[in-house]
Amino acid sequence: MNTFDIIILNGRPGGGKSELIDFLKKAPVEQRIDRYHIGDFEEYDDFVWLWDKFVEDDLWEEIGEPRLYSRTVPHGYVQLEGDRVLDMLLRKFNPIVARTASGPDYFDSNSVFVEFSRGVPDGGYLHAYEQLSEDILRRAAIVYISVSYEESLRRNEARYQAALAHSILAHKLPDEAQERFSAHQDFHEITGDHPHGHLTVKGIEIPFVVVPNEPELTDPEALEVRYGDALKTLWQLWSA
Repeated sequence: MNTFDIIILNGRPGGGKSELIDFLKKAPVEQRIDRYHIGDFEEYDDFVWLWDKFVEDDLWEEIGEPRLYSRTVPHGYVQLEGDRVLDMLLRKFNPIVARTASGPDYFDSNSVFVEFSRGVPDGGYLHAYEQLSEDILRRAAIVYISVSYEESLRRNEARYQAALAHSILAHKLPDEAQERFSAHQDFHEITGDHPHGHLTVKGIEIPFVVVPNEPELTDPEALEVRYGDALKTLWQLWSA
């Protein structure tokens, strides 16, 4: 067995999580296994589920009922303060990953990505990891894509402007939501600002690696070095 089982992928919105997934998808599977220890993989992102809740709110409003999860703002939605929908969405990973990997040999050559972003106002990362099942945590390794808040804002706006040039339906994470999820993230605090190591959750030691993702790179060879070095370090921690 030469591949990761589960990678928990974290970082600020717009910081590069999707770019890493895209990079891995484009790599030939043999190279992906040999260099990055990732074979065929499924990916689950709780932001997709959160957006579905916002769209459901639109439908509730259309039939005269109050919104349940969000309020509308220019460019999108902002989640209501004080609710627990984000914790619920984290727990949604548990049955979905269990169903995906239900076969006894699934992890022999397959991996699962669990992707989310969490700001301190919603409990931070340690609280988020505690919502995941022990089955996930025992098989997991964490990749944290690290960019500054300012860089996260810049990339979010740049991505929106690029999409706007091609579609009037383009949307971006509103500034208010960006601040909630991104202004203060506590991953560096809970890991002692180490570039790699182990984080204890529910008594389980989970290996992690931080991938500094500034400056932004687009050259595949440069990305191969950045991602390859990080995943090599993570593999050494996880396989041990």
